[in-house]
Amino acid sequence: MSEAKNLSHFDETGRAHMVDVSAKLTTRREATASAFVELSPDVLAALPANPKGNPLEVARFAGIQAAKQTSALIPMCHPLPLSFVDVTAEIMPAGIQIHATVATTGPTGVEMEALTAASVAALTIYDMTKALDKSIVIRSIQLESKSGGKSGDYQRS
Repeated sequence: MSEAKNLSHFDETGRAHMVDVSAKLTTRREATASAFVELSPDVLAALPANPKGNPLEVARFAGIQAAKQTSALIPMCHPLPLSFVDVTAEIMPAGIQIHATVATTGPTGVEMEALTAASVAALTIYDMTKALDKSIVIRSIQLESKSGGKSGDYQRS
């Protein structure tokens, strides 16, 4: 039988709270998340001539900065000393594929930091290209993998 799972950010009365991680083991933790920004062929063709600069590079920097600011954005996230953040933005036939990988050595995971980095990178692509097309769609913001911690490893199938 599998162990029953509960939402961790609620106390016994149902009140939201920050999880106490002080008793958890400090281990290396890593997570990768992704997002996809669906762009029209015209917007994709215009990327190199963007007057605001290279949208892919600006999105990378925005994603890295966002990972470091996650606890300021998500109320129950712990501030973490991140040891690594990498964001990639790759041109694909239908848009931009974003991957964000975050690592730390600590008592809690970095899934939210990776998801925040991918989300903000995608939003930055939108911001930098919206003048050409307001119908841009951000899709599939998702956790791809995580390692470390009590819950073990996860890999999206």
